[in-house]
Amino acid sequence: MITRLFLIAVTPSIALGAAIYLTDRYDREPLSLLAKIFVYGALTVIPVFFVEKVLLMFNIFPGIFGIAYSAFIVAGFTEEYFKRWVVLKGAFNSKHFNEKLDGIVYCVFSALGFATIENIMYVVFRFTGNYYVGVMRGILSVPAHTLFAVTMGYYLSLAKYTEDPKLKSVYFSRSLIIPILLHGLFNFILMAQVPYLMILFIPYVIYLWRMNLIKLNKYTKESRDEFNRINDDEI
Repeated sequence: MITRLFLIAVTPSIALGAAIYLTDRYDREPLSLLAKIFVYGALTVIPVFFVEKVLLMFNIFPGIFGIAYSAFIVAGFTEEYFKRWVVLKGAFNSKHFNEKLDGIVYCVFSALGFATIENIMYVVFRFTGNYYVGVMRGILSVPAHTLFAVTMGYYLSLAKYTEDPKLKSVYFSRSLIIPILLHGLFNFILMAQVPYLMILFIPYVIYLWRMNLIKLNKYTKESRDEFNRINDDEI
């Protein structure tokens, strides 16, 4: 049974990682670097655990405000901060980070590293025997981490390739702030358990998919155009 739960826990990350890797088909990143970012992302569960534990000690807010604090600050800020930190330290200045699509690829692999360990902890150890939890997390939670990472990588790449110092600073800030807000709202809707909010959950998930697929497709098209331009220059 543990083996089956483990497979349920890791399969979504494998599928999403493969999808992103295959999307980056014109100038693929080295598997060794992607593996390093994935592993480092997985290891962030350690500092995230301790930081979240400390932040929870300061949650003195009543009712819905306490839920918002947990959703946006404890989970959203802490998890997105460390996932981005992995990319900044492990790939941002790498020679292989040479086009905008790479920002999305590296951020997704960092996020999937974290999401994989988090999913194993929930599915295999915390809710052992409840396959429903594994299925629902595979449908919602792991893809959500991926979508937040697409937004993060989108703005991180803009920060890297924008010449204007002010715009660079704006994009760099957005690469953290917007994923935090997206992550926090996702958690808040689920944690608040307010019927009116739950009505908005499915439209919100659809919005996340649509918004981030547009971002991914934009950078994929730029990667294709650059690849074709280089090939034309070589002819």
